[in-house]
This record gives sequence, structure tokens and C-alpha cells, in this order.
Amino acid sequence: MSKYESSIKHVPYTQAQVYEKIADLSNLQPLMEHLDKLKEHTEHLPENIQIGADSISFNVKGFPICIRIVEREPQKCIKFEGDNTPIPLQLWIQILPVSEAEAKLKVTLNAEISLFLRPMLSKPLEEGVEKIAEMLAKIPYA
Repeated sequence: MSKYESSIKHVPYTQAQVYEKIADLSNLQPLMEHLDKLKEHTEHLPENIQIGADSISFNVKGFPICIRIVEREPQKCIKFEGDNTPIPLQLWIQILPVSEAEAKLKVTLNAEISLFLRPMLSKPLEEGVEKIAEMLAKIPYA
């Protein structure tokens, strides 16, 4: 398994607010507007994004991908697994309190990548994990 971690992002909302918003993925629909703005300046962004309460599906470079929530640890962590992915993967969003009014989060991706593909996929996966964390840090959680 290859492991990719985002930097830690500070969010000016409580741990409970952040968790409640992310634990129901349909609350992330406002991200679509942000993604549309990014498409003008960034390559390889997801397309055809479909968001439900427990899953997100999209296409990246023509590959259909579905990621589903498999575990929720209230207020601390949300764990995902790839349901329809070219490589087996797990994604975790960890949320920790900083103060009564601030939280921090980190995104971790574990993916089974062959040694042959690792040089080609490592950089895009590192960048993708960081972009996910950046977008999650910008969401209004109130």
C-alpha cells in the first residue's frame, strides 16, 4: 500500500460542525461551484460528479470512480473505500479540535499501486489529496 497524506488544514469551525457537514456527503454539493472555477486553471479535475449521502462518483481521465463511506467515527474520522476504482484504495478524513471554535483536518489516501505504476501515479495522487484537503478547509461549515 502506498500512503499519501495532505498537510494539516485549519478550519475556523468546531470539530462537530466539520464532522456533521462531511458525514453526509450530499452537504458537499456547494463544492461543485468551486470545482467549476478550478477547471479553468487546473488539469485532470474530476468530471460528471454525482454526490449522494454516502458516496461520490466521478470520472477522471475517462475512468469512472465511486468512493463510499464505510465507517463514521463520530466527530473524529470518516473512512471511505473505492467501490469502482482502477486500483484498491481507502481514504480517511480525520478531524481534530484545536479550540472550542476551531478544528483541523487531514486527508489520507492508501492505495494499492504496483511498482510499475507508482512513478506515474504518485505525484497526481499527492496533489489530489492536497486539493481535497484544501477544498474541505474552504467549505462554510456553519
